[in-house]
Amino acid sequence: MSTSPHSVSKLQPSPDVLGELLHSLSQPLTGLRCSLELSLDLPLKLSPEEVAEQQQESVAAALQQTEKVISMIQLMREYLDAEQPGPEACSVALAPVLRSVLEELSSIASVRGIQLRLVGTCMATLPVPEPRLRLALQYLIATMMEAQPRGGKITLLLGEGPAGAVLRVGGERRFHDPVRATSASAATLRRVRLAIAMRVLETAGASLVFGDGDAGPAGFALRIPRRVRVPV
Repeated sequence: MSTSPHSVSKLQPSPDVLGELLHSLSQPLTGLRCSLELSLDLPLKLSPEEVAEQQQESVAAALQQTEKVISMIQLMREYLDAEQPGPEACSVALAPVLRSVLEELSSIASVRGIQLRLVGTCMATLPVPEPRLRLALQYLIATMMEAQPRGGKITLLLGEGPAGAVLRVGGERRFHDPVRATSASAATLRRVRLAIAMRVLETAGASLVFGDGDAGPAGFALRIPRRVRVPV
């Protein structure tokens, strides 16, 4: 498993995250409007039962589009909040939060036939609220899981040296690029989640580097300096 700083992944977040989200909002909002218009403009020749059925379908579609809009707005808030540094007093240990996140994701991994394996530990801490650190790790690892084929394995190597702690995460099989296999909106949401994770961790003084999926098993490397300082 290798994640080179010189390899740039297709999963690298776009610099214009908010612009991508705002652009993606147009699709569910348009769908919401169409659903509402259809519910109000049903043919007069339909029977009451058919009208009720079509109105129910339109309402269900409208609710689905509304959920997408709410999800995107929530991601915008998370992205903006990610840049706000946490107080020094709230420094959180990485290792226990990482183990907790892996435990939460283990059931999803089991359903998808993916093995998660954590090796090593460290004493590193990050000056970031625990919920924000948990969110960042969830987004990173969940993206890795989505990209792995059934039966794949994801290994997390956690260690510590004189310069600080390093978490290296990679799959044993060639990394499948999910951007090509999903819709444009789904790919945008995935890039935004990665951007939120990167913003949380880099605001806390760590560095995050993504590996290249075309060159072999891809993943990411999270480096935490021994003395973490929040950038001014």
